Amino acid sequence: MKSVEYLRYTENNPFYPEMMRIVRNYDIAENVRFFQVRPLDVKKALAMDYIPGQFMMVSVLGIGEAPFCLSSTPSRPGLFEFCIRKTGSVTDALFTLKDNALIGVRGPYGNGFPVKSMVGHDFIIVVGGMGAAPLRSLLLYILDNRDMFGKGYFLCGAKTPAEMLFREEFLDLRKRDDLNTLLAVDADDTGKWPGEVGLVTTLFKQVKNVDQAKTYAVVCGPPVMYKFVINELLKYDIPKDKILMTLERRMKCGTGKCGHCAIDYIYTCIDGPVFSYWDVQHMRELI
Repeated sequence: MKSVEYLRYTENNPFYPEMMRIVRNYDIAENVRFFQVRPLDVKKALAMDYIPGQFMMVSVLGIGEAPFCLSSTPSRPGLFEFCIRKTGSVTDALFTLKDNALIGVRGPYGNGFPVKSMVGHDFIIVVGGMGAAPLRSLLLYILDNRDMFGKGYFLCGAKTPAEMLFREEFLDLRKRDDLNTLLAVDADDTGKWPGEVGLVTTLFKQVKNVDQAKTYAVVCGPPVMYKFVINELLKYDIPKDKILMTLERRMKCGTGKCGHCAIDYIYTCIDGPVFSYWDVQHMRELI
């Protein structure tokens, strides 16, 4: 039997990982895999909460750990979902694991999106490439609570159809009449792509009648994308503090102790990973 001292240590220690089981994992693009995981204790799984935009530290025993944003939504409790690109030793190890394998997960960490402040507002969500991973969490949360939010646009861009994460899921969203879903690829190598061909910025020509006083815009994608997308959003006179982006920058411990993600007085893992354009404008090192 575990001692009372051990239980007290593990329950209050932010560095102690929760063991979770991989329920399902499969490839959704080249070198990109989707993981669904669940704590071993089902009651704990249903009780654990988080905010769209937060991240968790995922570890493989004997290898190490790395931060990954959540792609799932707290409005669908019980499972945590991650969209992970194969980029290093931790991800290499994760890609060798099969369903039912155990991994360590701690968190959630970070500030997340201000979903309570966004209630009653219109929204424009713009993603590019791997940016679909964290913003899927926010998008699903809004769709699960659709009556709480106003008019919405979802703009998604990728290099090719094969590289668009959650491609079939996003294509299916075009059937909804309560969401304007606009998809684009830089190049159509299939000849069968049903969306636009061009950069994600070409989709803004279809974004009309934006009420800048009641609109939030959210952006995530490769660094080169931010400048051009934000320039498009500023044309609608959306306030700079209502243009949000999620950024992952050298995060390592998740709690602001190691200093790897520090920029002056800002810690990405605590003060972020969600920042407003106002923040980024005054601290350009964030991008």
